[in-house]
Amino acid sequence: SPLRSIGSEWSLSELDVLLLAGTVGHTLSLAASSFVEEEHQTWYFLLNTLCLAIFQDVCRKYFREQRGTGDEEESILPSKDPSPKAEIYSEKWLALATPPFTLLCCRLLRSLNQTGVQWAHLPDMGHWLNSSEHRTVLSLLAAFCLVFIYLLVQRRCSWVSKVALALGLLGVYSYRAAVGNVLFPWQHSGRTTSKGTMEARFVYVFILGILFTGTKDLLRSQIITSDARLKSRGLWEIYSGLVLLVTLLFRAHNLPVLCCCLLIQTLMAQFIWKKLHYDAAQTTIMHYWFGQAFFYFQGNSNNIATVDISVGFVGLESYVEAPAIFLTALSTYAGPLLWACHLVCFLSSQRDRSPVAVGHGCYCLALLRSVPAAAYIVLVTTLRYHLFIWSVFSPKLLYEAMHLLLTAGVCLFFNTMEQSHTASKS
Repeated sequence: SPLRSIGSEWSLSELDVLLLAGTVGHTLSLAASSFVEEEHQTWYFLLNTLCLAIFQDVCRKYFREQRGTGDEEESILPSKDPSPKAEIYSEKWLALATPPFTLLCCRLLRSLNQTGVQWAHLPDMGHWLNSSEHRTVLSLLAAFCLVFIYLLVQRRCSWVSKVALALGLLGVYSYRAAVGNVLFPWQHSGRTTSKGTMEARFVYVFILGILFTGTKDLLRSQIITSDARLKSRGLWEIYSGLVLLVTLLFRAHNLPVLCCCLLIQTLMAQFIWKKLHYDAAQTTIMHYWFGQAFFYFQGNSNNIATVDISVGFVGLESYVEAPAIFLTALSTYAGPLLWACHLVCFLSSQRDRSPVAVGHGCYCLALLRSVPAAAYIVLVTTLRYHLFIWSVFSPKLLYEAMHLLLTAGVCLFFNTMEQSHTASKS
């Protein structure tokens, strides 16, 4: 009906204005040293605003449009195999609960790691969990998070990858127990007989196995069968291998950050991005905003001192330059990388989208990273005589450069793979 088309166009234009204004406003805010030091506050505000805008779109879809039309059941359900009315209402309320639940998760994660400059010295939940008298609580929390991660990730994997993922997560807990972060149920003291090297290498074996399985499915889908479903499964298996690697590198108290990341991705994909039919550009910008916010939820900041260099020694007995750089960069930018990889997996798994949706998403993501980085280079050049050029602006420039390099690598890999898949189909 005309009312529905006008409402949907107005909804999309509202969201486009919000996403564009937020991205431009964040870029302009980097001209002030205080905004650079407390950049996490900007992303927290933008993410909260985005959740409220999504909640408005959900309310418009499930309430206002239904009052103006009599086929509300057909607008909610897929076109085939309709579900019972109870499932319709459960889907509607789950969609309505997703944005508030996301807000709640983000508020809890803000209390986990204090970051920035002004409040970084204040105690947070991370300090409380890492204290020796609360090690039992941290052990229970870590065990729950590992089980929850398995339940969220294993759904789209083959049975071989599911077994490897389960054993790998068990190895992650064994590694954390070996280095003294958590306890086994039969362990009553902090004494350990291992440095965790063998346990970490045990996990690396399963990570490589999952990545090999996913790569094999991708190559088969491009060279032999041109099967879109096999390609989608290969992408999700590569994503699950990346999740397992991040789980190994994250400290035990940061595992709730990974759990919330995976849970929000699952809920948003199932009840928001699919049902509200956001296009590839809008979905990409949302993934980018979430990735930026989760970068700071990890406890990172624009200060070089917050980089956790200890992850460069996970599974190594001595310092080896190439693996240490790779592991440190992956752990630092785990949030943005997971959201970028989830974006590609989500766009490729949507059968009703254009075949070039993945390419458009990668292009949009590269643009979102390159334009602020270029603007910041001009800004730093202009402010090269500023009082805080070495303490504030230069470290931020290093973060931007490394983030841009990793994003370019991800976009180049998936875009090249998508072009080869399209060429093989044609």
